[in-house]
Amino acid sequence: MSKVIDLLHRRINGSLSRLSAKLIFASEAAAAIISLFIAVDTVIYYGSSAVELTPRFLIFTVMLFISWLALSRVSSLSVMPRTQRYRTLIFRFLQISFMELVLGLVLWMMIGMKGVPFAIIPLYVATRFFLTIAVRVFTYKLFKHYRAKGYNNRYIIVIADAFSDVFIERLLEQKEWGFNIKYVLSNSKLIRAKFGNRLKIFREDADLKFLLDCDVIDEVIYCKNKVNGNYLKDLIKTCEEVGVLFRMQSSLSPLEPARLQLQTVHMRPYIQLVDSPARRYAIILKNVSDIYFSSIAIVLFSPLFILLAILIKLDSRGPVFFVQKRIGLRGRKFNLIKFRTMVKNAESVQHLLEKQNEADGPAFKIKHDPRATRIGRILRRTGLDELPQLFNVIKGEMSLIGPRPPLAKEVVKYERWQLRRLSVKPGITCTWQVLDNRNKISFDKWMQLDLHYIDNWTLWDDVKLFFRTLIVLTPG
Repeated sequence: MSKVIDLLHRRINGSLSRLSAKLIFASEAAAAIISLFIAVDTVIYYGSSAVELTPRFLIFTVMLFISWLALSRVSSLSVMPRTQRYRTLIFRFLQISFMELVLGLVLWMMIGMKGVPFAIIPLYVATRFFLTIAVRVFTYKLFKHYRAKGYNNRYIIVIADAFSDVFIERLLEQKEWGFNIKYVLSNSKLIRAKFGNRLKIFREDADLKFLLDCDVIDEVIYCKNKVNGNYLKDLIKTCEEVGVLFRMQSSLSPLEPARLQLQTVHMRPYIQLVDSPARRYAIILKNVSDIYFSSIAIVLFSPLFILLAILIKLDSRGPVFFVQKRIGLRGRKFNLIKFRTMVKNAESVQHLLEKQNEADGPAFKIKHDPRATRIGRILRRTGLDELPQLFNVIKGEMSLIGPRPPLAKEVVKYERWQLRRLSVKPGITCTWQVLDNRNKISFDKWMQLDLHYIDNWTLWDDVKLFFRTLIVLTPG
């Protein structure tokens, strides 16, 4: 009974946490809109001429708002810092505000905003900066409160010795940082005596692979006073296999610097092993593009959404959308949204079609699935059934381009080397999906294609995959 109560308590508080995050986002959106009104009113009041509220101006304001949305999702505006000081936070906001100013200038020039003074843009950016800072200071304190309650955590494994007790104590005391120590690997008697009643402690020779497989782990932190080179290499290899972040004290860094980044936990410097392509600004641009183009696509395709919803309801009984649990970044579950293309009870009768499965490995694929409805076959052939996943992209659960999100029952059958495909956000389309004979490709080859994408990713590759997807899905 106590486990059931605890589960209900976690779900209720988790829902409250998500609701708070949405309210915070709504507050920032309101701050952006208010800032635009203040900027326009200021220019009208102090300017020599009135602002012409033309259709171009409305397009400009919508694109400016979408730009803010994109930047807020992929920068310090969307990721609440865990251990940073307020002055560092303000400096990061200044950087983002400068990016927004440049982006606003580019939009102003591209759209040809005649009759709209350029002064609106810096006024808007400055006003939004101060309003957002006010919201974020409140948000920072709110998130610290929720992290102290055990939510919005990063789950970590600490590899420690007797010199690590202060670090572990800080993580346990500063619950608002949001680091949840799942396990400690240590041979130290001091560590066992001091933390044995509060943490799960194993010997250093414990099976780290098993611990990473049986739990959601975000980071492995190595904070021993001495470095065992061979042991360290094994740790790094184990973390790389499944895409888990690896950190160690920067003063102990006999590692190749190519895939390392300097990070901090409070005031203490750490070296972080990069688990995905280390092109920071390119990745930021990719994330901005995801939000930007998804938002525009949702607006443009909204009439098509309504039309397809009507056709689906007229074609067969059941809901318009098909919602399914999928596995995302580092094993996190999320609800993938698609237009329903099959009969209502499609999943319950899948076991009857196992012999017709055209894919090897844990995947299940049938080119001409008998469960598909009439409109569903058209949607699947044209790829229109995937359109609702644009909302998954907006929510930050998916990307436009990336490995397809698997089912949980597929992931449990993965070989270890295949788990690393979960080290990046899943995508709506991927390398495998643009191949003409994709249903004939072996599962191992499919996984190799995804890992090759992760290891060799560039923005240009995403652009090519996007247009190849349009070519493949366009009826010939």
